[in-house]
Amino acid sequence: MSKLSLTPEEEKLLLEVLERYYPALRIEIINTDDREFRRCLKEREAFMKDMIDRLKG
Repeated sequence: MSKLSLTPEEEKLLLEVLERYYPALRIEIINTDDREFRRCLKEREAFMKDMIDRLKG
């Protein structure tokens, strides 16, 4: 697996993008009736939350 290197500015911008989309994803999960699609969205949510935490840390 390759490793991604980001500049501090890129990290800041990526964090901004993730934090901006995260609430919309939560709403999408709540409003989704399809169980399989909801499961996929929850996996994406967990990934995004982990990335946000790592970028803040």
